[in-house]
Amino acid sequence: MKKPIIKGATLTAVLMLATFACKDKFLDLSPTGTLRGGDSQLSTKSGIESTLISTYAQLNGRGFSRIASSYNWVRGSISGGEANKGSNSGDAGGNSNFTTFQRYELLPTNGDVNDKWRAMYEGISRANTVLRLLPTAGSDVTADDKKRISGEARFLRGHYYFELKRSYNMVPYIDETVDYGTGIELIKNDKDIWPQIEADFKYAQDNLPETSGAAGRANKWAAMAYLAKTYLYEKKYNDAKTLFDQVISSGVTANGKKYALVANYSDAFNAAKDNNEESVFAIQAAANTGDVANSAQELDLNFPYNTGSNGPAGCCGFFAPSFELANSFRVNTNGLPLLDGSYNTGTNQLKNDQGIDSKADFVPDAGPVDPRLDWSIGRRGIPYLDWQVHPGLTWIRDQGFAGPYSPKKFVFYKSQDKTLTDGSSWTDGYSAINYSIIRFADVLLMAAEAEIDATTGSLEKARTYVNQVRTRAANKDAWVKTAAGANAANYVISNYTTAFASKDAARTAVQFERKLELSGEGHRFYDLVRWGVAADVLNKFLAYESPKLSVGYSGAKFTAGKDEYMPIPQAQMDLQSGIFKQNPNY
Repeated sequence: MKKPIIKGATLTAVLMLATFACKDKFLDLSPTGTLRGGDSQLSTKSGIESTLISTYAQLNGRGFSRIASSYNWVRGSISGGEANKGSNSGDAGGNSNFTTFQRYELLPTNGDVNDKWRAMYEGISRANTVLRLLPTAGSDVTADDKKRISGEARFLRGHYYFELKRSYNMVPYIDETVDYGTGIELIKNDKDIWPQIEADFKYAQDNLPETSGAAGRANKWAAMAYLAKTYLYEKKYNDAKTLFDQVISSGVTANGKKYALVANYSDAFNAAKDNNEESVFAIQAAANTGDVANSAQELDLNFPYNTGSNGPAGCCGFFAPSFELANSFRVNTNGLPLLDGSYNTGTNQLKNDQGIDSKADFVPDAGPVDPRLDWSIGRRGIPYLDWQVHPGLTWIRDQGFAGPYSPKKFVFYKSQDKTLTDGSSWTDGYSAINYSIIRFADVLLMAAEAEIDATTGSLEKARTYVNQVRTRAANKDAWVKTAAGANAANYVISNYTTAFASKDAARTAVQFERKLELSGEGHRFYDLVRWGVAADVLNKFLAYESPKLSVGYSGAKFTAGKDEYMPIPQAQMDLQSGIFKQNPNY
């Protein structure tokens, strides 16, 4: 069994710190079990460490909806056009229907929109509690302990605010100096919080050790990578490049191994290979701990449907990869992607079994494809990990709504069932697979972006970084194989062998490489927004996808100046009695 490295939030029940207080002073009472900075039982090293671990535990959004996780498979990937909700139109309907994320029809009253907000501020309140405890820490907490613990707490707080900033844009900033019982209602959402996010990651970078005592804890290099990512979002390319250079040349994992790409692409999504040299910072998951909330609980719906004992979990058909994403893995005969968009035209479109019964004959696409396709998307006729060859229609709940594809990343192997999954609940889908919030391939591609636009950058270095990622994908030993040991499809991939002709050409290549390498990992929507191309790309996506899946997409539209951010939740607007300003056009 995989040992939990950071265990679940055993303190969740007592860490009920209200994110916002009511204005009525007679209601300003500390609820039973509330932890405040002066509580002596928590001022010991054990108490402070437990509170810190509880802050890590909120990364998977425990206690809230699946959208609350820092693995943004709904907002990042579904809204990004990489997948649709899947299952059928009625499953997970109502106020929190995930279909609203693929149709860009979010409302301030959407329950998931509110849950993401609440979960992130819950994480912030826990980080702030750690920081308030440190000044009154007992004698068993050394100066080095305080330095490290405060660094971890501020790293986590920076992460939660980063999530809020790119989700809602203008949000209130609350740190450990704010008294949760008085005055908090005066904090508006009228200030840009990028400077505070920078400050938290900078503090963490300067105070965390290069290696840590346990995998899963943030170290100096994770903080540096996250600060560089923050700079990239702010278009501070010179600052980002400087930090990415250091992470790439000197960064080490929590265990002291130099960051690198694992040899096999699929190992980045294998619970048995977690916390490897590609993992910069990850949500830690564990199975069979007595609490399924310690697992990858947010992924429990994201498996092929109706698989029985011959497939993983048996439920529920959510997170179905899109036609457009599948087509994107088409390559030319030289193994390079079709950057001109022609992958969505004519015979370049990936052959699929939409509308074809599983008992009918079907031969998978014979054209050249990037080998990452079949580690990223489950499709008929191709081995589905070690379960069986994907049978097509019988594993899809409603092809007319979801399409013909199944998710494949972050799915457990048959050989791991009941050991790296939890069989104590309604599904085996509670697995021990970590989700890397930042992995080294992501760092290389972000660094490539910085090289393109930094005044001291190099297009040639950007090409080198992209080719590092592609070289790993070209490892033939790691390609999906048939039972007879042959390649399961016509895999062709090569590096960019000539210099990028211009900055625009380099951007196109780097941005498309992020789409291929990081598909289904919750990055795509946020990338499109920060690149300033969301409206153009996503409306083209809708025009392509809608005729194929009209039930889920017909009439959908991305509206520039509105849909880049979720609305401020109406529940939070109501709590603050008009203090908050709603996002434009909601």
